[in-house]
Amino acid sequence: MRRYALKMENVNVWIRGKHILKGITLNVPERRILAVMGPSGSGKSTLLRSINRLIDLIPESEVRGKVIVYDTDIYSADPYKVRRLMGMVFQTPNPFPHMSIYDNVAIGPKLNKLVRSRRELDDLVRWALEKAMLWDEVRDRLSDHPMRLSGGQQQRLCLARALALKPRLLLLDEPTGNVDPVNAAKIEEALRDLIKDLDITILLVTHTPHQAVRISDYIAFLYMGELVEFGLTDAIALNPKHELTIKFLRGEV
Repeated sequence: MRRYALKMENVNVWIRGKHILKGITLNVPERRILAVMGPSGSGKSTLLRSINRLIDLIPESEVRGKVIVYDTDIYSADPYKVRRLMGMVFQTPNPFPHMSIYDNVAIGPKLNKLVRSRRELDDLVRWALEKAMLWDEVRDRLSDHPMRLSGGQQQRLCLARALALKPRLLLLDEPTGNVDPVNAAKIEEALRDLIKDLDITILLVTHTPHQAVRISDYIAFLYMGELVEFGLTDAIALNPKHELTIKFLRGEV
């Protein structure tokens, strides 16, 4: 029986009276990558924030409908417990500036008491950095300030920080949007390897059709807050059903 990591049922979001997401319904199987694509202003980032309840922090926001993550109805649950199911990486790298590279990764597991000893913590930090394809580049400089890293390395550090909490659902808001092609390729490779190795599901927001096709198993195409198409990546890439999807894939919208 197929299990779903995420179910959204008729989700509507308003922010300061503006209707941002309009009747979003989709089911994402576990251990898959969903690419959420669409032009700027289509509601992609709002979709992520409605899933991890960061939308709660936006004044005058309202969410209607159901969001279910691994059988948890997140709008009926404690938001702090909800967020522990998930990791989040934003478009702009945001390492904690007053901590070392090591402590950036270790802070989450320590605060959430996921480890019992320094050795366990060391092992977890190394594991997370390896999964983010950063360990070999920082193994001899873990005590360094993270701002000494390049922008792409900082983004992979943020990925490692999210992974150290062992999330079931990883949310990425255009994680390669502000990094160079080499680091972007490493991030994409890391994400594909995560799906192979871990019990994790990934939602990746992108405005680049080529990236969506290259990395994902499923695609959701948003336009003006509406879900225009959702389905297997190969099906949408080779035989899109909606005129807007065709235009977006051609770079016309």
